Amino acid sequence: MILRTRLKVLLMLLLPMLAAQAAEIDNAALSNDANGDDWAAYGRTFSEQRFSPLDQINRQSVSRLKLAWSLELDDVWNVSTAPVEVDGVIYFAAGFSVVHAVDVRSGKLLWKYDPHCDSKKMRMAWGSRGITYWKGKLYTGVQDGRLFALDAKTGTLVWETQTTEPGDNRYITGAPRVFNGKVIIGHGGADFGHVRGYVTAYDAETGKQDWRFYIVPGNPADGFENQAMEAAAKTWKGEWWKYGGGGTAWNAMTYDPEFNRVYIGTGNGSPWNHKLRSPGGGDNLYLCSVVALDADTGEYLWHYQTTPGESWDFNSTMDIVLATVDIDGKPRKVLMHAPKNGFFYVIDRETGKLISAEKFGKVTWADHIDMATGRPVENPGVRYEDGEALIWPGSAGAHNWQPMSYSPDTKLVYIPSHELPGYYNDEGRDPKNWSMVPSDVLGLKGFFDDVPKNAGTSFLLAWDPVKQKKVWRSDTPGATNGGVLSTRGGLVFQGDADGDFKAHDADTGETLWSAQMGVGTQAPPITYSVDGKQYVSVLAGWAGSQMLLGSLSAQHGWTGRDHPRRLLTYVLDGSASLPPSPPPSFVKPIDDASIKLDDATVAQGRDLYQRCVICHGVSAVAGGFAPDLRASQVPLNAAAFKAIVQGGALEPRGMPKFDELSDQELDAIRQYIRERARYEPSFWDQVKTAWNFIGLIIKMEWKRHFG
Repeated sequence: MILRTRLKVLLMLLLPMLAAQAAEIDNAALSNDANGDDWAAYGRTFSEQRFSPLDQINRQSVSRLKLAWSLELDDVWNVSTAPVEVDGVIYFAAGFSVVHAVDVRSGKLLWKYDPHCDSKKMRMAWGSRGITYWKGKLYTGVQDGRLFALDAKTGTLVWETQTTEPGDNRYITGAPRVFNGKVIIGHGGADFGHVRGYVTAYDAETGKQDWRFYIVPGNPADGFENQAMEAAAKTWKGEWWKYGGGGTAWNAMTYDPEFNRVYIGTGNGSPWNHKLRSPGGGDNLYLCSVVALDADTGEYLWHYQTTPGESWDFNSTMDIVLATVDIDGKPRKVLMHAPKNGFFYVIDRETGKLISAEKFGKVTWADHIDMATGRPVENPGVRYEDGEALIWPGSAGAHNWQPMSYSPDTKLVYIPSHELPGYYNDEGRDPKNWSMVPSDVLGLKGFFDDVPKNAGTSFLLAWDPVKQKKVWRSDTPGATNGGVLSTRGGLVFQGDADGDFKAHDADTGETLWSAQMGVGTQAPPITYSVDGKQYVSVLAGWAGSQMLLGSLSAQHGWTGRDHPRRLLTYVLDGSASLPPSPPPSFVKPIDDASIKLDDATVAQGRDLYQRCVICHGVSAVAGGFAPDLRASQVPLNAAAFKAIVQGGALEPRGMPKFDELSDQELDAIRQYIRERARYEPSFWDQVKTAWNFIGLIIKMEWKRHFG
């Protein structure tokens, strides 16, 4: 007994000393897929497999998985982000990149750093999606285009740099990656105006720019930065540079230590409409591609374009996963990629040669990929040649930013998948006289209707990347779902839109365990080990890009003001209780009959309201992120509406100001909100909408089969 007591005392003395010996997170650590103690990067290691070799939590023990602790995050609005963990501390960037450090053992907040985002950039309200760790520092980007480094122990700023131009349309939401002492970051913005995409590498110690690679060519009259841009320019027509071209790399950047190169997943064109962006055709390199660059110099090596001449927002910024798999009896070093367009690609990462590509969801825009050319064989009518098209998938994609996972044990990829069509209409737009203006950035007719809750579905898909076929599918609620984690314990973890956090059997898809989080999530979970215990952590909260789809997003009853944002951490035999959360609630519009509506003013307000869609939802039907304005008292009061929208009274709570709007324009938006609050579709309105939708499907299917 005395000896046992002494050993316990000795262990208590040693643990702080061991904890003080910080893990060295560098190229060696991030190349080591076998050590699961920490989760230091977005995809855990350079491979981006999001697979953990930990197996303490497994098929047999997962029934004992309980909540260890939770941390309420009342002062941030968006937690659709991926955390990291090093040495018993969880780090994450929430909302506009407010970085938090949380002790794993206690669940206590250690420190917090707020970079104070420029209010003008708060209008693109996606929020940070990730953070990374390297040699004692944390790195993340800010919506306003800054990249910064913090001391991981204290949260003090080490350096920051502006990666974009002041006043441009670029913004940062994706996680940076670090390798070879460099930190690389891209940006978004191609959907909001004139943007030419690029990625930039900076010195991880100082923030000094090392190299930059542009994704699309600029004005030929200014000369080309390199031979890659000169070659790309031959695939563009017209005066594309006047619109920027797009190609923003806002998410996927995977470093390959075996070849010392980085693979960039590139974005859609700007405008979306190909015939306006590049009249006369052309593939428009390097849009919607995987581009391989030399990691030291940023020099172009090779590319594979998933959607040549894209016209549907089919960006390839979804995660790029590295693995060695057996193909035709031989090991091949491959990358695996499931972009928006609905095809799953396996590519030889040494040469860039396509190995295979097959549909992993409902795809009607293309019949198949021609393996001789690597190009999609498109179906008739999908480029809205007759003015309109309805295709699967739509701009939300068959797979979006929520990361997938690859298990080297099962040799399966687990994909958070969606099925949601897209409607495209370029009525009245001619390249001879079209120009990009704030009300018509995409080159398409505006979409003003609510998205019904049954318009789309989602599911977790287990996919065999060698045989290119489905192994199992587990349906998930609604039209969006969370990122994925797989483990050596034979489990696949995913959070759902209805608030359930689940562990599936990796072989069969059977749900072996679930816990209610009190709110839905899209965030990907992580797992790690501290003091010999395996933990699983996930951020839960209802916000992000999928929240703008009106009734489709609102169907779960989550609202940003009422429901929590929280960090949840689970361990075997945990003993914590989940804090209470309000039940789902649904909006009841309110009205003031004394407000008289004018049809022309309502129509003007409908157009002006489009700048509010990201937060407040299409057709003024909020998806749960920001308040539903149909049920808010604020638009009923002209002075209060002016103070908030024009004056910025709620900027501290994440509501940006729109000081460029006139009082008359504010009144027009108020009238549109009232019209939406009073709108009650009749039985025949609903029949008409359904009939138009079905008729469009029949027309597109007829074209696809009979030309």
